[in-house]
Amino acid sequence: MQVTETLKDGLKRSYTITVTAAELDAKVEEKLVEAQPEVEIKGFRKGKVPMPILRKQFGQRLLGDAMQDAIDGAMKGHFEATGDRPALQPEVKMVNGDTWAEGQDVVVEMTYEALPEIPGVDSAAVALERLVVKADDAAVDEALADLAKSAQDFEPRAAGAASENGDQVVIDFKGSVDGVEFEGGAAEDYPLVLGSASFIPGFEEQLVGAKAGDAVEVKVTFPAEYGAAHLAGKDAVFACTVKEVKAPKAAALDDALAVKFGAESLADLRKQVAERLEAEYAGAARAVLKRKLLDQLDGMVSFDLPPSLVEAEAQQIAHQLWHEEHHDHHGHDHGAIEVSDEHRTLATRRVRLGLLLAEMGRNA
Repeated sequence: MQVTETLKDGLKRSYTITVTAAELDAKVEEKLVEAQPEVEIKGFRKGKVPMPILRKQFGQRLLGDAMQDAIDGAMKGHFEATGDRPALQPEVKMVNGDTWAEGQDVVVEMTYEALPEIPGVDSAAVALERLVVKADDAAVDEALADLAKSAQDFEPRAAGAASENGDQVVIDFKGSVDGVEFEGGAAEDYPLVLGSASFIPGFEEQLVGAKAGDAVEVKVTFPAEYGAAHLAGKDAVFACTVKEVKAPKAAALDDALAVKFGAESLADLRKQVAERLEAEYAGAARAVLKRKLLDQLDGMVSFDLPPSLVEAEAQQIAHQLWHEEHHDHHGHDHGAIEVSDEHRTLATRRVRLGLLLAEMGRNA
């Protein structure tokens, strides 16, 4: 078996691997010997089938496996001998595949990009400052106010007061399409918060300014993608009667609110909120510390990068950012996504740091 270098350009490598016909035949023989004890053919006891018959019966079938084993063995020996570590799975193709016949040598071409030699880092040169942030009273007060707002209730507005965005209106309504009422389009005493976007687009806006006792005719168009196919894209009219108009009222900051959120008392809830805020601050501080560490490491090392790794990472970044911009598109039927110079710059940094950190971990 012979491995011959045909290209060494930067991190690019190319070799031809020649497996002689005799070596391939020996591999087939090895597999036949391995299988012989378990083979049973009519006229022979199990494990006693002569080798010539085994070869005639199974030799052709084992040839492909033997060829693969020989090539894999040559590749493994090459990497052990050279110390090369391929950045990605090597590309292997048979040079004489179109003309090869049994009894001939097998010649394959192996191409890959090697991982670079990665320089060491003087850890003593890395200087970092850890941020420690405590939750002050103002931050805790603000968080508690948000909790109270999320637990808000509603209280009746003064008689004759018009509804505002954020108010709750209690309504009876009946919906119809082309003058015919449809199933599921009616309700009584329904509490609807204006601005909650819980109804069909355009519905809630037409109730802003309504007063208790008003009859309002709400005209909307069902979305084209509406779940009920018989209503999708249809114009509809809802006859609404406003029975009450209520204004939002934040819950009181007291022990009752604390119990609602699983605490024993307001003091206990305050303590829990402070702990949660400080945990969030600690997480943010770790993120800042990590970013500063990576920035320093990135400035301390420089080495060649496998172009294939950088390009694969750039494509991954471009794909991820595209989906973040088009969050409503969950599939992968969006066609090709253009990779920009910005994507490649970020990919270069990520690959460099990834290889560096992996090497540091390997040598730890």
